[in-house]
Amino acid sequence: MQHFLSTADWTQEQLDGLLRLAADLKQDPIQDRLRGKSIALLFLNPSMRTRTSFDLGMQQLGGIAIVLQPGKDAWGVEFKSGVVMDADAEEHVAEVAGVLSRYCDLIGIRAFPLFQDWAEDRNDPVIRALAKHASVPIINMETIVHPCQELALMMTLREKLGEVRNRKFVLTWTWHPRPLNTAVANSALLIASKFGMDVTLLCPEDAYRLDSRFESAARDFTDQAGGSFQVTHDIEAAYSDADVVYAKSWGALPFYGRPDEEWELRRKYRHFIVDEKKMALTNKGIFSHCLPLRRNVKATDGVMDSDYCVAMDEAENRLHVQKAVMLNLLGL
Repeated sequence: MQHFLSTADWTQEQLDGLLRLAADLKQDPIQDRLRGKSIALLFLNPSMRTRTSFDLGMQQLGGIAIVLQPGKDAWGVEFKSGVVMDADAEEHVAEVAGVLSRYCDLIGIRAFPLFQDWAEDRNDPVIRALAKHASVPIINMETIVHPCQELALMMTLREKLGEVRNRKFVLTWTWHPRPLNTAVANSALLIASKFGMDVTLLCPEDAYRLDSRFESAARDFTDQAGGSFQVTHDIEAAYSDADVVYAKSWGALPFYGRPDEEWELRRKYRHFIVDEKKMALTNKGIFSHCLPLRRNVKATDGVMDSDYCVAMDEAENRLHVQKAVMLNLLGL
């Protein structure tokens, strides 16, 4: 049994197969290949695109999606082992995973890190605990990585650019009023490097570099696939001749769990917004973002409303790639 927890666990060939299947499903979206099948979708955090696309995707393939919000419309869940459950959680993940595995054919979970201790959160304990106790495939709907978003991004890049190998991909940090999860940035780094792009990570200073695990993986993947990886704090150099600009905000890991201290860093970097002047430096590059996006904070109206913005295409492709993942995991 295979899970879809991180694209780091999948080969480039396997991911390419998912993308080919997603392209086919985009052309023929309504099928009955999952008739009689079901997925339980556990949302510990808010969602719009992920919830809608998984629910609708399962319906379009003839199956059933059950949406649950532990702690709201379902019992709160304890994910740690060996704890005395005398706090708020009513159920342990062992029972949750066991019961849902008997009811459903797949389980998806969205569980952001707790923003308290990165040494713990970087191990992705919630989804790992669910996978340990489940007897059906688990799908990551965003934890410390967002593999479904990765697939949608790569599907969009291949639609717009064709061959992506050695195309310059700039992953740029953007300002935001608070420190956010690094998941999408981690994932963008993984998928662009996995497919051999020339990846540039642009961030204001070293405090905003991503976890060494993901930077090391990017170096390894680009070496294997014939691409390159570099980190820079130079905005003009990063944007120059870029084929793709991908924007995301995230928190500084050295100040993880200490937002007031982190604010003293980020308050200086509002100029990292994506604007028309920066995009003019690119090689007629395309721009995207995972959404949601705060206009005129992360990117200007001019960028978001431009012909080169493909964020809506990427959002649509979430539907198609997730259908491909579900079919693949069930061998259908």
